[in-house]
Amino acid sequence: MPIAVYILGLSIFALGTTEFMLSGILPQIAADLAVSIPDAGLLVSAFAFGMLAGAPAMAVLTLRLPRKVTLLGALGVFVAGQALGALAPTYATLMVARVVTAVATGAFWAVGGVVAVRLVPAHRRARALAVMVGGLTVANVVGVPLGTLVGELLGWRAGFWAVAGLAAVGFAGVAVFVPRVSGTGTRPDLRAELRAFAGPRIWVALSMTAVSAAAIFGVYSYLSPLLTGVAGLPSGFVPVALTVFGAGSVLGVVVGGRVADAHPFPTLYWGVGGLAVALALLGALAHLPWAAVAVAGLFGAAGFVINPVLNGRVIGLAGAAPTLAASASVSAFNTGNMAGPWLGGLVIDHAGTAEVPWLGAVLAAAAMGVVVTAAALERRHARRSPAPARPAAAPAPRA
Repeated sequence: MPIAVYILGLSIFALGTTEFMLSGILPQIAADLAVSIPDAGLLVSAFAFGMLAGAPAMAVLTLRLPRKVTLLGALGVFVAGQALGALAPTYATLMVARVVTAVATGAFWAVGGVVAVRLVPAHRRARALAVMVGGLTVANVVGVPLGTLVGELLGWRAGFWAVAGLAAVGFAGVAVFVPRVSGTGTRPDLRAELRAFAGPRIWVALSMTAVSAAAIFGVYSYLSPLLTGVAGLPSGFVPVALTVFGAGSVLGVVVGGRVADAHPFPTLYWGVGGLAVALALLGALAHLPWAAVAVAGLFGAAGFVINPVLNGRVIGLAGAAPTLAASASVSAFNTGNMAGPWLGGLVIDHAGTAEVPWLGAVLAAAAMGVVVTAAALERRHARRSPAPARPAAAPAPRA
Protein backbone atom coordinates (compact mmCIF):
# COMPACT_ATOMS: atom_id res chain seq x y z
CA MET A 1 0.00 0.00 0.00
CA PRO A 2 1.55 3.36 -1.01
CA ILE A 3 2.50 5.61 1.90
CA ALA A 4 0.28 8.34 0.41
CA VAL A 5 -2.79 6.22 1.22
CA TYR A 6 -1.73 6.10 4.87
CA ILE A 7 -1.21 9.88 4.85
CA LEU A 8 -4.78 10.28 3.60
CA GLY A 9 -5.89 8.03 6.46
CA LEU A 10 -3.95 10.18 8.94
CA SER A 11 -5.72 13.29 7.65
CA ILE A 12 -9.09 11.55 7.91
CA PHE A 13 -8.15 10.78 11.51
CA ALA A 14 -8.09 14.52 12.28
CA LEU A 15 -11.26 15.22 10.29
CA GLY A 16 -13.09 12.28 11.82
CA THR A 17 -12.13 13.27 15.34
CA THR A 18 -13.86 16.63 15.06
CA GLU A 19 -16.90 15.08 13.37
CA PHE A 20 -17.59 12.68 16.23
CA MET A 21 -15.81 14.24 19.21
CA LEU A 22 -18.96 16.14 20.14
CA SER A 23 -20.69 12.88 21.11
CA GLY A 24 -18.52 12.77 24.24
CA ILE A 25 -18.65 16.47 25.17
CA LEU A 26 -22.26 17.38 24.38
CA PRO A 27 -23.10 17.96 28.07
CA GLN A 28 -20.18 20.41 28.49
CA ILE A 29 -21.06 22.34 25.33
CA ALA A 30 -24.73 22.47 26.27
CA ALA A 31 -23.91 23.80 29.74
CA ASP A 32 -21.35 26.35 28.53
CA LEU A 33 -23.51 27.76 25.74
CA ALA A 34 -26.80 27.48 27.70
CA VAL A 35 -28.61 25.16 25.27
CA SER A 36 -30.35 21.81 25.67
CA ILE A 37 -28.75 18.44 24.89
CA PRO A 38 -30.91 17.97 21.74
CA ASP A 39 -29.92 21.49 20.58
CA ALA A 40 -26.26 20.65 21.18
CA GLY A 41 -26.85 17.45 19.18
CA LEU A 42 -27.85 19.63 16.23
CA LEU A 43 -24.19 20.66 16.02
CA VAL A 44 -23.55 17.09 14.82
CA SER A 45 -26.34 17.49 12.27
CA ALA A 46 -24.89 20.86 11.21
CA PHE A 47 -21.57 19.23 10.44
CA ALA A 48 -23.35 16.55 8.45
CA PHE A 49 -25.32 19.21 6.55
CA GLY A 50 -22.11 21.02 5.65
CA MET A 51 -20.67 17.82 4.23
CA LEU A 52 -23.94 16.93 2.51
CA ALA A 53 -24.04 20.23 0.63
CA GLY A 54 -20.34 20.91 0.46
CA ALA A 55 -18.97 17.64 -0.89
CA PRO A 56 -20.69 17.66 -4.31
CA ALA A 57 -20.41 21.45 -4.64
CA MET A 58 -16.69 21.41 -3.94
CA ALA A 59 -16.23 18.37 -6.18
CA VAL A 60 -17.70 20.35 -9.09
CA LEU A 61 -15.92 23.62 -8.28
CA THR A 62 -12.53 21.94 -7.93
CA LEU A 63 -12.93 19.40 -10.74
CA ARG A 64 -10.34 21.13 -12.93
CA LEU A 65 -7.88 21.78 -10.11
CA PRO A 66 -5.00 19.42 -9.35
CA ARG A 67 -6.28 17.05 -6.71
CA LYS A 68 -3.34 17.69 -4.41
CA VAL A 69 -4.16 21.42 -4.44
CA THR A 70 -7.75 20.61 -3.45
CA LEU A 71 -6.58 18.36 -0.61
CA LEU A 72 -4.25 21.05 0.76
CA GLY A 73 -6.87 23.79 0.41
CA ALA A 74 -9.46 21.67 2.23
CA LEU A 75 -7.09 21.02 5.13
CA GLY A 76 -6.20 24.72 5.36
CA VAL A 77 -9.86 25.75 5.57
CA PHE A 78 -10.47 22.98 8.10
CA VAL A 79 -7.76 24.32 10.43
CA ALA A 80 -9.26 27.81 10.23
CA GLY A 81 -12.75 26.46 10.96
CA GLN A 82 -11.48 24.54 13.99
CA ALA A 83 -9.88 27.69 15.37
CA LEU A 84 -13.16 29.56 14.92
CA GLY A 85 -14.97 26.81 16.80
CA ALA A 86 -12.47 26.92 19.66
CA LEU A 87 -12.99 30.69 19.99
CA ALA A 88 -16.78 30.66 19.43
CA PRO A 89 -18.51 32.91 22.00
CA THR A 90 -22.04 31.77 21.11
CA TYR A 91 -23.95 28.72 19.93
CA ALA A 92 -24.59 30.41 16.56
CA THR A 93 -20.86 31.04 15.99
CA LEU A 94 -20.06 27.44 16.83
CA MET A 95 -22.75 26.31 14.39
CA VAL A 96 -21.13 28.39 11.61
CA ALA A 97 -17.71 26.97 12.47
CA ARG A 98 -19.08 23.43 12.25
CA VAL A 99 -20.52 24.07 8.80
CA VAL A 100 -17.27 25.63 7.52
CA THR A 101 -15.15 22.72 8.74
CA ALA A 102 -17.71 20.28 7.34
CA VAL A 103 -17.53 21.76 3.83
CA ALA A 104 -13.75 21.42 3.94
CA THR A 105 -14.06 17.86 5.24
CA GLY A 106 -16.48 16.96 2.45
CA ALA A 107 -14.10 18.26 -0.18
CA PHE A 108 -11.22 16.26 1.32
CA TRP A 109 -13.26 13.05 1.56
CA ALA A 110 -14.45 13.25 -2.06
CA VAL A 111 -11.06 13.92 -3.60
CA GLY A 112 -9.14 11.79 -1.12
CA GLY A 113 -11.21 8.73 -1.96
CA VAL A 114 -10.51 9.16 -5.68
CA VAL A 115 -6.78 9.60 -5.07
CA ALA A 116 -6.69 6.50 -2.85
CA VAL A 117 -8.28 4.20 -5.44
CA ARG A 118 -6.15 5.64 -8.25
CA LEU A 119 -2.96 4.80 -6.37
CA VAL A 120 -3.68 1.05 -6.26
CA PRO A 121 -4.78 -1.68 -8.69
CA ALA A 122 -8.52 -2.21 -9.20
CA HIS A 123 -8.60 -5.39 -7.11
CA ARG A 124 -7.24 -3.49 -4.08
CA ARG A 125 -9.67 -0.55 -4.14
CA ALA A 126 -11.68 -1.67 -1.13
CA ARG A 127 -8.45 -2.33 0.79
CA ALA A 128 -7.19 1.20 0.02
CA LEU A 129 -10.52 2.70 1.02
CA ALA A 130 -10.41 0.60 4.19
CA VAL A 131 -7.03 2.14 5.05
CA MET A 132 -8.44 5.60 4.45
CA VAL A 133 -11.63 4.87 6.40
CA GLY A 134 -9.32 3.34 9.00
CA GLY A 135 -8.39 6.92 9.89
CA LEU A 136 -12.02 7.38 10.86
CA THR A 137 -12.05 4.25 13.00
CA VAL A 138 -8.78 5.22 14.70
CA ALA A 139 -10.44 8.57 15.39
CA ASN A 140 -13.18 6.66 17.19
CA VAL A 141 -10.67 4.53 19.10
CA VAL A 142 -8.15 7.25 19.99
CA GLY A 143 -9.29 10.69 18.86
CA VAL A 144 -12.83 10.76 20.21
CA PRO A 145 -12.00 9.32 23.67
CA LEU A 146 -8.95 11.60 23.95
CA GLY A 147 -11.06 14.57 22.84
CA THR A 148 -13.62 13.64 25.47
CA LEU A 149 -10.89 13.33 28.10
CA VAL A 150 -9.39 16.68 27.11
CA GLY A 151 -12.88 18.16 27.30
CA GLU A 152 -13.31 16.74 30.81
CA LEU A 153 -9.91 18.04 32.01
CA LEU A 154 -9.34 21.29 30.07
CA GLY A 155 -12.75 22.23 28.66
CA TRP A 156 -14.35 21.41 25.34
CA ARG A 157 -12.56 24.26 23.53
CA ALA A 158 -9.17 22.62 24.12
CA GLY A 159 -10.38 19.64 22.10
CA PHE A 160 -11.00 21.91 19.11
CA TRP A 161 -7.47 23.32 19.35
CA ALA A 162 -6.01 19.82 19.54
CA VAL A 163 -7.81 18.75 16.35
CA ALA A 164 -6.62 21.90 14.57
CA GLY A 165 -3.05 20.84 15.40
CA LEU A 166 -3.67 17.31 14.07
CA ALA A 167 -5.02 18.72 10.82
CA ALA A 168 -1.92 20.89 10.45
CA VAL A 169 0.20 17.72 10.71
CA GLY A 170 -1.97 16.14 8.02
CA PHE A 171 -1.43 19.21 5.82
CA ALA A 172 2.33 18.73 6.06
CA GLY A 173 2.02 15.02 5.27
CA VAL A 174 -0.10 15.62 2.17
CA ALA A 175 2.31 18.32 0.99
CA VAL A 176 5.29 15.94 1.24
CA PHE A 177 3.98 12.47 0.42
CA VAL A 178 0.86 12.67 -1.77
CA PRO A 179 1.84 12.78 -5.47
CA ARG A 180 0.71 15.60 -7.74
CA VAL A 181 -0.87 13.20 -10.23
CA SER A 182 -3.63 10.89 -9.00
CA GLY A 183 -2.91 8.16 -11.49
CA THR A 184 -4.60 9.35 -14.66
CA GLY A 185 -3.48 11.71 -17.36
CA THR A 186 -6.99 12.68 -18.49
CA ARG A 187 -8.84 15.76 -17.29
CA PRO A 188 -12.07 15.11 -15.37
CA ASP A 189 -15.20 15.73 -17.47
CA LEU A 190 -18.31 17.04 -15.66
CA ARG A 191 -20.70 15.56 -18.21
CA ALA A 192 -19.03 12.16 -17.91
CA GLU A 193 -19.22 12.47 -14.12
CA LEU A 194 -22.97 13.19 -14.30
CA ARG A 195 -23.57 10.23 -16.64
CA ALA A 196 -22.41 7.95 -13.84
CA PHE A 197 -25.73 8.67 -12.10
CA ALA A 198 -27.83 7.14 -14.88
CA GLY A 199 -29.69 4.04 -13.75
CA PRO A 200 -31.03 2.97 -10.37
CA ARG A 201 -28.10 0.92 -9.02
CA ILE A 202 -25.98 3.87 -7.91
CA TRP A 203 -28.98 5.59 -6.32
CA VAL A 204 -29.83 2.47 -4.34
CA ALA A 205 -26.17 2.23 -3.28
CA LEU A 206 -26.31 5.82 -2.05
CA SER A 207 -29.56 5.05 -0.21
CA MET A 208 -27.86 2.14 1.56
CA THR A 209 -25.18 4.51 2.76
CA ALA A 210 -27.67 7.12 3.99
CA VAL A 211 -30.01 4.80 5.88
CA SER A 212 -27.24 2.77 7.53
CA ALA A 213 -25.46 5.99 8.59
CA ALA A 214 -28.70 7.28 10.11
CA ALA A 215 -28.98 4.08 12.15
CA ILE A 216 -25.38 4.36 13.38
CA PHE A 217 -25.14 8.06 14.18
CA GLY A 218 -28.68 8.48 15.43
CA VAL A 219 -27.49 6.38 18.38
CA TYR A 220 -23.77 7.14 18.53
CA SER A 221 -24.35 10.91 18.80
CA TYR A 222 -26.21 10.36 22.08
CA LEU A 223 -24.08 7.51 23.43
CA SER A 224 -22.60 9.72 26.19
CA PRO A 225 -25.96 10.83 27.69
CA LEU A 226 -27.26 7.26 27.21
CA LEU A 227 -24.39 5.80 29.23
CA THR A 228 -24.48 8.44 31.97
CA GLY A 229 -28.20 9.18 32.19
CA VAL A 230 -29.63 5.69 31.54
CA ALA A 231 -26.86 3.19 32.35
CA GLY A 232 -25.67 5.30 35.29
CA LEU A 233 -21.96 5.34 34.42
CA PRO A 234 -19.90 8.22 35.84
CA SER A 235 -18.89 10.77 33.18
CA GLY A 236 -15.24 9.83 33.71
CA PHE A 237 -15.94 6.35 32.27
CA VAL A 238 -17.44 7.65 29.03
CA PRO A 239 -14.01 7.74 27.27
CA VAL A 240 -13.59 4.05 28.17
CA ALA A 241 -16.96 3.21 26.62
CA LEU A 242 -16.12 5.21 23.50
CA THR A 243 -12.83 3.33 23.26
CA VAL A 244 -14.72 0.03 23.33
CA PHE A 245 -16.94 1.29 20.50
CA GLY A 246 -13.86 2.42 18.59
CA ALA A 247 -12.10 -0.92 19.06
CA GLY A 248 -15.12 -2.64 17.59
CA SER A 249 -15.02 -0.16 14.71
CA VAL A 250 -11.39 -1.01 13.97
CA LEU A 251 -12.20 -4.71 13.92
CA GLY A 252 -15.14 -4.06 11.62
CA VAL A 253 -13.26 -1.95 9.10
CA VAL A 254 -10.31 -4.40 9.00
CA VAL A 255 -12.61 -7.34 8.33
CA GLY A 256 -14.70 -5.34 5.87
CA GLY A 257 -11.64 -4.17 3.96
CA ARG A 258 -10.40 -7.73 3.55
CA VAL A 259 -13.64 -9.36 2.44
CA ALA A 260 -15.48 -6.53 0.67
CA ASP A 261 -13.89 -6.94 -2.76
CA ALA A 262 -14.62 -10.67 -2.98
CA HIS A 263 -17.91 -10.85 -1.04
CA PRO A 264 -19.69 -7.47 -1.10
CA PHE A 265 -23.28 -8.51 -0.52
CA PRO A 266 -22.62 -11.16 2.15
CA THR A 267 -20.63 -8.48 3.99
CA LEU A 268 -23.60 -6.13 3.76
CA TYR A 269 -26.08 -8.77 4.93
CA TRP A 270 -23.99 -9.74 7.95
CA GLY A 271 -23.02 -6.16 8.78
CA VAL A 272 -26.44 -4.55 8.56
CA GLY A 273 -28.09 -7.52 10.25
CA GLY A 274 -25.52 -7.40 13.04
CA LEU A 275 -26.12 -3.67 13.40
CA ALA A 276 -29.87 -4.19 13.90
CA VAL A 277 -29.22 -6.91 16.50
CA ALA A 278 -26.59 -4.82 18.35
CA LEU A 279 -28.86 -1.78 18.57
CA ALA A 280 -31.79 -3.88 19.78
CA LEU A 281 -29.51 -5.37 22.46
CA LEU A 282 -28.37 -1.88 23.45
CA GLY A 283 -32.00 -0.84 23.84
CA ALA A 284 -32.78 -3.90 25.97
CA LEU A 285 -29.63 -3.66 28.13
CA ALA A 286 -29.20 0.12 28.34
CA HIS A 287 -29.92 0.13 32.09
CA LEU A 288 -27.06 -2.30 32.80
CA PRO A 289 -23.81 -0.29 32.75
CA TRP A 290 -21.22 -2.86 31.75
CA ALA A 291 -23.56 -4.77 29.45
CA ALA A 292 -24.22 -1.49 27.61
CA VAL A 293 -20.47 -0.87 27.27
CA ALA A 294 -19.88 -4.38 25.91
CA VAL A 295 -22.69 -4.05 23.38
CA ALA A 296 -21.17 -0.74 22.26
CA GLY A 297 -18.21 -2.74 20.93
CA LEU A 298 -20.52 -5.00 18.87
CA PHE A 299 -22.31 -1.87 17.69
CA GLY A 300 -19.04 -0.39 16.42
CA ALA A 301 -17.93 -3.59 14.66
CA ALA A 302 -21.23 -4.08 12.82
CA GLY A 303 -21.53 -0.40 11.93
CA PHE A 304 -18.09 -0.11 10.34
CA VAL A 305 -17.68 -3.51 8.65
CA ILE A 306 -19.94 -2.25 5.85
CA ASN A 307 -18.13 1.04 5.17
CA PRO A 308 -15.52 -0.31 2.70
CA VAL A 309 -18.31 -2.04 0.75
CA LEU A 310 -20.48 1.07 0.59
CA ASN A 311 -17.66 3.38 -0.50
CA GLY A 312 -16.14 0.92 -2.94
CA ARG A 313 -19.50 0.08 -4.52
CA VAL A 314 -20.38 3.70 -5.33
CA ILE A 315 -16.95 4.41 -6.83
CA GLY A 316 -17.04 1.11 -8.73
CA LEU A 317 -20.46 1.87 -10.23
CA ALA A 318 -19.17 5.30 -11.34
CA GLY A 319 -16.56 3.65 -13.57
CA ALA A 320 -14.15 6.11 -15.15
CA ALA A 321 -15.86 9.21 -13.66
CA PRO A 322 -15.53 8.77 -9.90
CA THR A 323 -15.02 12.27 -8.46
CA LEU A 324 -18.66 13.40 -8.28
CA ALA A 325 -19.75 9.89 -7.31
CA ALA A 326 -17.29 9.89 -4.41
CA SER A 327 -18.65 13.25 -3.26
CA ALA A 328 -22.20 11.90 -3.57
CA SER A 329 -21.17 8.98 -1.35
CA VAL A 330 -19.91 11.49 1.23
CA SER A 331 -23.20 13.39 0.93
CA ALA A 332 -25.24 10.21 1.36
CA PHE A 333 -23.22 9.27 4.44
CA ASN A 334 -23.85 12.70 5.92
CA THR A 335 -27.51 12.70 4.98
CA GLY A 336 -27.78 9.85 7.43
CA ASN A 337 -25.41 11.56 9.86
CA MET A 338 -27.66 14.63 9.77
CA ALA A 339 -31.01 12.82 9.92
CA GLY A 340 -29.98 10.34 12.61
CA PRO A 341 -29.09 12.85 15.38
CA TRP A 342 -32.14 14.94 14.48
CA LEU A 343 -34.44 11.92 14.80
CA GLY A 344 -32.61 10.90 17.97
CA GLY A 345 -33.25 14.36 19.42
CA LEU A 346 -36.97 14.01 18.66
CA VAL A 347 -37.03 10.64 20.40
CA ILE A 348 -35.32 12.14 23.47
CA ASP A 349 -37.80 15.03 23.58
CA HIS A 350 -40.86 12.78 23.31
CA ALA A 351 -39.86 9.42 24.79
CA GLY A 352 -36.52 9.76 26.58
CA THR A 353 -32.91 8.86 25.96
CA ALA A 354 -33.43 5.15 26.72
CA GLU A 355 -35.51 4.76 23.54
CA VAL A 356 -32.84 6.05 21.13
CA PRO A 357 -31.27 2.59 20.47
CA TRP A 358 -34.67 1.29 19.35
CA LEU A 359 -34.82 4.07 16.76
CA GLY A 360 -31.45 2.87 15.48
CA ALA A 361 -32.67 -0.74 15.30
CA VAL A 362 -35.67 0.31 13.20
CA LEU A 363 -33.42 2.29 10.84
CA ALA A 364 -31.04 -0.68 10.55
CA ALA A 365 -33.97 -2.90 9.58
CA ALA A 366 -34.89 -0.35 6.90
CA ALA A 367 -31.27 -0.44 5.67
CA MET A 368 -31.54 -4.22 5.32
CA GLY A 369 -34.52 -3.68 3.02
CA VAL A 370 -32.37 -1.41 0.83
CA VAL A 371 -29.61 -4.05 0.74
CA VAL A 372 -32.13 -6.67 -0.47
CA THR A 373 -33.28 -4.24 -3.18
CA ALA A 374 -29.70 -3.59 -4.26
CA ALA A 375 -28.97 -7.31 -4.51
CA ALA A 376 -32.08 -7.83 -6.68
CA LEU A 377 -31.01 -5.00 -9.00
CA GLU A 378 -27.53 -6.50 -9.25
CA ARG A 379 -28.92 -9.90 -10.24
CA ARG A 380 -31.14 -8.28 -12.87
CA HIS A 381 -28.20 -6.29 -14.24
CA ALA A 382 -26.09 -9.46 -14.44
CA ARG A 383 -28.82 -11.24 -16.42
CA ARG A 384 -29.14 -8.37 -18.89
CA SER A 385 -25.40 -7.90 -19.39
CA PRO A 386 -23.96 -9.83 -22.33
CA ALA A 387 -21.83 -12.77 -21.34
CA PRO A 388 -18.13 -12.30 -22.08
CA ALA A 389 -17.01 -13.82 -25.35
CA ARG A 390 -15.30 -17.17 -24.97
CA PRO A 391 -11.85 -17.41 -26.51
CA ALA A 392 -11.61 -19.39 -29.70
CA ALA A 393 -10.31 -22.89 -29.32
CA ALA A 394 -6.73 -23.45 -30.41
CA PRO A 395 -6.38 -25.46 -33.63
CA ALA A 396 -5.63 -29.10 -33.14
CA PRO A 397 -2.01 -30.00 -33.78
CA ARG A 398 -1.32 -31.77 -37.02
CA ALA A 399 0.04 -35.26 -37.00
